[in-house]
Amino acid sequence: MRLVLLGAPGSGKGTQAKLLKEELNIPHISTGDLLRAAVAAGTELGKAAKVVMDKGQLVSDEIVLGMLKERLEQDDAKKGFILDGFPRNLVQADMLDKLLDEINMPAEHAVLIEVDPEEVVARIAKRAELEGRSDDTEEVVRDRIKVYENQTAPVVNHYKEHGILSEILGQGGIDQVQQRILAVLRF
Repeated sequence: MRLVLLGAPGSGKGTQAKLLKEELNIPHISTGDLLRAAVAAGTELGKAAKVVMDKGQLVSDEIVLGMLKERLEQDDAKKGFILDGFPRNLVQADMLDKLLDEINMPAEHAVLIEVDPEEVVARIAKRAELEGRSDDTEEVVRDRIKVYENQTAPVVNHYKEHGILSEILGQGGIDQVQQRILAVLRF
């Protein structure tokens, strides 16, 4: 199964991806984790990313896609994967489609985890408190939600047009949300 998880910051994508990884026995691939690992390992792409990150800039889509391609070509991803955090905009969605077609692994499912924006703010505030994250202020979270609505939300229509989008309610218990996702994946 080749799955793309979509949703606003704080919608539970990362939590659900970790659970689905165990349930479906396929790797959870987070582009943020890939970047950090490549930088730490000092790979060629990691070195290129570090130069950009050290300047406080965003890593180019080409570098991220290069890392993603390397990861998807590993043996454990041959039977499927869960993408979390990518694509974040329509340009990335198109680039991802091309990459996945090139390696003969097109996305089969995209699941949108829908959560009310006020619930997202509350969740992230709780996470910030539990994890001691000072960067997750209400103002920052509301800004991230606006960025999501402007840039990432159009990706939902991209997958809807491809006929692979399922939308599920992301509120309720973690297990409830997981069961909703599994239900749409097993239709």
